[in-house]
Amino acid sequence: MQKKRCTQTSPSWSQGKRRGVSIIFFVTFISDCLFYVSVYVECCRRYMKTRVPFGVIRGYSVQRETELCPINAIIFHTKRGKACTDPAFNWVMEYVNRLRNAAQLVHKTSKVQK
Repeated sequence: MQKKRCTQTSPSWSQGKRRGVSIIFFVTFISDCLFYVSVYVECCRRYMKTRVPFGVIRGYSVQRETELCPINAIIFHTKRGKACTDPAFNWVMEYVNRLRNAAQLVHKTSKVQK
């Protein structure tokens, strides 16, 4: 009767390769998810209900409706953060025009013009 030797076998090359491919796939998947989560966090999902005082506005940006951001919005940037507003309201577009006019005035009075 022969005794069987107890030997520890290491994973074959193909098993290691499969494990490496799995890790790369997993890392790629997670990084894609984190990218989409960061985009999702940045977009407006609903409008604020109150009017923003013009004096607290530092600037604005425009959000267009996409798969991740379900509404069109004008985002007013304030010292406290962002305010998501509905572009259908007249006061919102009046604020945008006032900010645009102020930017044009600064541009016209700047010393270096290109």
